[in-house]
Amino acid sequence: MGEWKEIKLGEIADLIMGQSPDGKYYNSEGNGMPFLQGCSEFGKHHPETTVFSTVIKKLAPENSILFSVRAPVGKTNLANKKYCIGRGIAAIKGKDVDNSFLNHAIYFRSINGGFISQGSTFDSINHSELSKLEILLPLEKIEQTTIANILTTIDQAIEKTEQLIAKYERIKTGLMQDLLTCGIDEQGNIRSEETHEFKDSVLGRIPVEWEVITLKNVCEKIQDGTHFSPEISEVGEFMYITSKNIRMGELDLKNVDFITRDAHESIYRRCSVGFGDVLLTKDGANTGNVCINTIKEPISLLSSVAFLRGKKDYLRNDFLFQTLACEKLQKTFKDQMSGNAITRTTLTKIKATQVAIPKIIEQERIISILEKFDSNLSKEKGNLLMYKSTKTALMQDLLTGKVRVDALITHSK
Repeated sequence: MGEWKEIKLGEIADLIMGQSPDGKYYNSEGNGMPFLQGCSEFGKHHPETTVFSTVIKKLAPENSILFSVRAPVGKTNLANKKYCIGRGIAAIKGKDVDNSFLNHAIYFRSINGGFISQGSTFDSINHSELSKLEILLPLEKIEQTTIANILTTIDQAIEKTEQLIAKYERIKTGLMQDLLTCGIDEQGNIRSEETHEFKDSVLGRIPVEWEVITLKNVCEKIQDGTHFSPEISEVGEFMYITSKNIRMGELDLKNVDFITRDAHESIYRRCSVGFGDVLLTKDGANTGNVCINTIKEPISLLSSVAFLRGKKDYLRNDFLFQTLACEKLQKTFKDQMSGNAITRTTLTKIKATQVAIPKIIEQERIISILEKFDSNLSKEKGNLLMYKSTKTALMQDLLTGKVRVDALITHSK
């Protein structure tokens, strides 16, 4: 197998620096050629343009690499067709090098230290600087192509998984709207006004079997965490959960903080959150994020997080979670927010929030359906993390020459 070498980009690729036409030639009606001023219209893989130009100064060829030459320098897309490019973009087209490999190599460099000039990160990059960027690559093109094919395959797996997750989320959103407003009868059918009896309520039309009630009256306890921040550390006896740990539908413990036993006991006397309780973010941009507490040992909460516990035999916590996560309640929490420095909702507003509640037996029927979708989503999100982790490892091995692809090349021959 051949050697690897660092080669200046200008020696292995044609570089086309963008040049912007006069703004009077721009339009959004599709007249002329799709125009890219910078990377703001970069998509997952290809641009998603909304601006066109009837005058073309510089042209990016189809299948060229579109490279952002202004902050953020190094962001890339692939040209799925010809584009008119402005001064924020350069087009890179490999000469005697696999263009897909070159794209992966440039991306790998952008996420590993970026593009540096005299010890500082580029705010912008010109033709001379871009042409001098050194790219590590195998000299044999067949090795470039084999590596590119491997990385492209994992990219495709990532994209398909993301599409599947988006599909499940769309279906669940629609299903939640039906199940949490119409419910499901004893035969397992979603109710409709054509086949079942409904009644008017402050929340709109609901099944006659349901009732509208405030969270205060349907919950055993609603309480937020401490309003006095204790000293935290990266290790300790008790986890200290804040709004950064509450994602929509999951508890994220990657960056969890810890506090001492004395600090925890002081907080826990007032805020005795338990396993299976519902955690709700009430402060900041993530207000409304809600999940189930999956931690079995005692934990402490900051005031940015509240916990809710449904009354036994009246409200299941998992049904409460789905109710708080639905679009209508999320809008309610956003509407409740107030404040200047930090926007927030309050315990008083949360307790006064009205929800539509069916009997426990129907809550169980609804949960059994929604949890199937949650299980599928969780599985695919796990797959996505695995694929992304695999790609990171493959790039580190394959784009540095640490692991060679000799066996694959020999087999293909």
